[in-house]
Amino acid sequence: MGAGVSSDLDAQKGTRNFQLKTGLNDVPESCISSIFMYLDPPEICKLARLNKAFRGASLADFVWETKLPSNYKYLVEKVLGRSPDSLCKKETFARLCSPNRFDGGNKEVWLDKNSGKLCLSVSAKAMKITGIDDRRYWNHIPTEESRVFGPNLEAKGEFGWAVRLPAVSVKIVVAVRLDTVAILFETVAYLQQIWWFEVVGELEFEFPPGSYSVFFRLHLGKPSKRFGRRVCNLDQVHGWNTKPVRFQLSTSTGHQISSECYLYEPGNWVHYHAGDFVIDDSNPTTKIKFSMMQIDCTHTKGGLCVDSVFIYPSEFRQMRF
Repeated sequence: MGAGVSSDLDAQKGTRNFQLKTGLNDVPESCISSIFMYLDPPEICKLARLNKAFRGASLADFVWETKLPSNYKYLVEKVLGRSPDSLCKKETFARLCSPNRFDGGNKEVWLDKNSGKLCLSVSAKAMKITGIDDRRYWNHIPTEESRVFGPNLEAKGEFGWAVRLPAVSVKIVVAVRLDTVAILFETVAYLQQIWWFEVVGELEFEFPPGSYSVFFRLHLGKPSKRFGRRVCNLDQVHGWNTKPVRFQLSTSTGHQISSECYLYEPGNWVHYHAGDFVIDDSNPTTKIKFSMMQIDCTHTKGGLCVDSVFIYPSEFRQMRF
């Protein structure tokens, strides 16, 4: 009888020891993958470092397909030049999160790594600028200050407020200065002096459904480096406080918006909000046109750098009105 009791106690002790040794390695990959579907990509990548089971679960195609935008096949073909079936979904997401140039290298598209939302930029070289070929007026200057900005458009520094104009019925624009994260294009268009200022850009693209915001990135003054330090020449800055600049945005779906704003804050890059547009499920390809102009020929204007136009999901923009 004593031997029987001892045997039973040993069996229970062994069961308890077995239960205590159960850990994360024993969780089925299918269960982990199901959990990953509700996490953001950076969180998935961090958890994938825990052990082999988590790493295997992080490679599941059905996990990463939920992180990709609905038009990811279009992006893979147009931007990466690959067949969507030639890449696993995780690699597809990783490649699309890096800035990828297209249309001659003057436009870039990338995904926000946290949300998988689509972001685009159009360089000054891809836009029609009045007088751009005349070196008396414009020059393309090399710079390290053409940059991609963080996906969240909430300003970390100061907010710039547009001046409300009397007797103007259009919506007044609000501009925000943002923090930079990476170099984008190698040159910007610099205006020395001109009477008729006009910059026009167009883009035809397949956007995922949602609301998008368009920003012009501008800089009053000519930035450069001297002895390793940033300097800014403001000698040619003039004419922007006489009349406002008009920003316009239109889409092939019939959306149109116009706004006006005085350019301000010399020596700093500023994002000027040109407007928003909405894409629904019935619009596979949308053509958008954006412009800025100051065509009052009673005075000249100059000393302006035009970097690029950014298109972000409107949900990334947090402004205070």
